[in-house]
Amino acid sequence: MKIETISLQGTAEWNEDALVNHERLRMYGVLDGATSLHPYRGPNNETGGHLASRHIQSFLESLEEADMPEDSLKPLVVQANARLRSKMLEAGVDVTDKASLWTSGLALIRVHDTYIDFAQAGDCMIAAVYKDGAIRTLSRDQVAHVDLLSKRVWEQGIRQGITKRESLWELARPVIVGNKAKMNKPEGYSVLSGEPELADFIEYGRINRIQLKALLLVTDGLFPPAELATRENPAYDAMRELTLQVAEQSLAEYADKLVRLEREDPDCLLYPRFKVSDDKTGIWIRFE
Repeated sequence: MKIETISLQGTAEWNEDALVNHERLRMYGVLDGATSLHPYRGPNNETGGHLASRHIQSFLESLEEADMPEDSLKPLVVQANARLRSKMLEAGVDVTDKASLWTSGLALIRVHDTYIDFAQAGDCMIAAVYKDGAIRTLSRDQVAHVDLLSKRVWEQGIRQGITKRESLWELARPVIVGNKAKMNKPEGYSVLSGEPELADFIEYGRINRIQLKALLLVTDGLFPPAELATRENPAYDAMRELTLQVAEQSLAEYADKLVRLEREDPDCLLYPRFKVSDDKTGIWIRFE
């Protein structure tokens, strides 16, 4: 295997993404932490999103072969979620208040000789590339439908003449707060938040390695920029576009181009988004 990884901090104060690179177990993953709406700061001024992704990363990278379940990665995600809950309780976080929770999306794989196990929550994504050029998206962006609600408000603000990102953020904030209330609920999305309900919403499975050429794991900061109308088009496949570009270039080259494009749109007017540049973490695995 040849493995390329990146983890780039965006324009926020902390990199809330994290990378899982457990070579002994051939287990790899990306994590996308999100800061609570009720602000929390750790002993070194860390945000809740940063702490969430790092606690999950630490747990997963501490595992030994004897700790690994045989049938799926789901039990590991459940354990990581319970660990996150314990860390929040230790820190005095009110775990009954969704707006106070530290959270993280996850995309995790384990490579075996003849198959791949995977697990996913949130909007971290996994794609498989085959020798005939076919691209198979293994995961679903579970946040996309709620994310569109806030981005529609953002775009409406632009149409009304608002031209500053900070003002657009305040306009969209009530919708974002409402979206947080939907974590780990049937009408919402899955995310590691310490809530036991996550166990019902983790997606996981296994694919075989027949003709498998490569795997791509990314956080949403690497999604290609697109206007809202494009994102709402059912035919638009952001993950396919992203995978094709990484395969043609490299993970690092793709990320560099994306960062330059974001800098050219500092108020997030052309491509509605909540940060000028989000954290970007990815793993590109090529099998030989």
